[in-house]
Amino acid sequence: MSFTLHGIPVSRGIAIGRAYLIAPAALDVDHYLVEPNQVEAEVRRFCAAQDVVQHELDTLRADLPPDAPSEMGAFLNVHTLILRDAMLAEASVELIRTRRYNAEWALTEQLQLLGRVFDDVEDEYLRERKADIEQVVERVLKALAGAPVVAGELGAACADEEMIVVAHDIAPADMLQFKSQTFRAFVTDLGGRTSHTAIVARSLGIPAAVGVQQASALIRQNDLIIVDGDRGIVIVDPAPIVLEEYSYRQSEKALEQRKLQRLKFAPAQTVDGTAIALCANIELPEDAAAAVAAGAVGVGLFRTEFLFMNLGNHMPGEDEQFDAYRRAVDGMGGHPVTIRTIDVGADKPLDYRDESRDGYEVAPNPALGLRAIRYSLSEPQMFLTQLRAILRASSLGPIKILIPMLAHAREIDQTLDLIAEAKRQCDEAGHAYDRNIKVGAMIEIPAAAIALPMFLNRLDFLSIGTNDLIQYTLAIDRADNAVAHLYDPLHPAVLHLISHTLREAKRAGVPVSVCGEMAGDPALTRLLLGMGLTEFSMHPSQLLEVKQEVLRAHIPTVERHVQDVLAAYEPNELQAALRRLERC
Repeated sequence: MSFTLHGIPVSRGIAIGRAYLIAPAALDVDHYLVEPNQVEAEVRRFCAAQDVVQHELDTLRADLPPDAPSEMGAFLNVHTLILRDAMLAEASVELIRTRRYNAEWALTEQLQLLGRVFDDVEDEYLRERKADIEQVVERVLKALAGAPVVAGELGAACADEEMIVVAHDIAPADMLQFKSQTFRAFVTDLGGRTSHTAIVARSLGIPAAVGVQQASALIRQNDLIIVDGDRGIVIVDPAPIVLEEYSYRQSEKALEQRKLQRLKFAPAQTVDGTAIALCANIELPEDAAAAVAAGAVGVGLFRTEFLFMNLGNHMPGEDEQFDAYRRAVDGMGGHPVTIRTIDVGADKPLDYRDESRDGYEVAPNPALGLRAIRYSLSEPQMFLTQLRAILRASSLGPIKILIPMLAHAREIDQTLDLIAEAKRQCDEAGHAYDRNIKVGAMIEIPAAAIALPMFLNRLDFLSIGTNDLIQYTLAIDRADNAVAHLYDPLHPAVLHLISHTLREAKRAGVPVSVCGEMAGDPALTRLLLGMGLTEFSMHPSQLLEVKQEVLRAHIPTVERHVQDVLAAYEPNELQAALRRLERC
């Protein structure tokens, strides 16, 4: 019986193959109290399981193939850090010793505690890191039970099949081992646009649908399935006519991908000769290689949160941060790198922060709380450390500083004062830096877009973060499934805020880029070009498709059609105007 499941499209393309179900580790573990004279033996059993997992991760890292995506090595490093982190490992040992919990009980108890913290995180990318902790715990539980790792269970029987992995969730270490198998797509119950499955699937160019709730329960082993990565659709046991249609579309897409590779080194220029800068968003220094390989002319957004999201009880020092920024600059080979300062806060508590200080607690509404630049200004020493590290790296290559979530003139002035102080401290320490380093702001809340002159009068450039701009404009939590369908990048209010920002910045001679999801959507490329955008920043895997749209566009023509789009407020009128823009 054929049926269709719907999830989140995170990696484009179409795959047809047989389902291979991966069962998650059983987190419903035995709970019992250890006898007092067996407590230390239980601790040793826990530590031995840690060592087994450490050996697995070390082996995977050592066997990392040269063509593996850079994200793989980075994720393995993150899992290694989590495995030995005090908040997980030492806290579990403490539960064994003080409460006499068996190792499995102690570990899952600590997992639940950490899980509640991550559930309150507003930032989508950081919230998805909860999955890292769960995956490390699963590996330790398997080691405690003496079970084999998940990826090792893949049998030779699948070698001749086109396999589509279906799972509740997939650990990056397991995805690495899948690379040596014959597989065509990923389907997971959990996950979002920034989950590991999504990131690795995009880096591999493999279709994926995540957040397909109950997929692993409804799909049976060896079912014939179609994964439509463009729409986030999974079709189980498709009818012959549907299978034929998708086979044809699959062939067409394969041909399109081969043609796209020819554009890699072509200059991004519209039909009328307008030069367009296509940059990359990166999360890790190692991502710079993929950006250069895709033809990016710079990094439009380097998210620095990964340096702060480890679960250790100390913040990364200046030298540690400097090394990360240096590696990103080196990897871009002279192309500019825009580094966004840390975007964490009360909704993303850092483990080295004393939560008892000043009555600190998780904010009741973290999206509107002490986050991003508000948090950095409340922790000036932490902020100065990051600023000094960025400044030092600017002596090695072109760097720009990007400040998130600015809304008030006093926030801008305080930020600029701290940058000046960081420069003074670098001078005292004898560190070289770019004295004319550019400083810009994220435009990601309506107040910033509406009160644009105070930004234009103080800063060197702007970057529109469409993800948060849409969320705050429409009062929609895009991670909340109950209202996610209302998250609409084509809402007239959102389009007018973006158009207004681009128009006013151009009038003032201030450069503007777009670094949110809209920049990487080829269906929206002409719309943004017609609004006046000349710098896009996106995941490297999206760059060639966007470049193709750029090469086909004629700016004067799309500008006329975009005016019709902006004049439309009724849904039918808006859709009609968008169709005309698509055909022009």
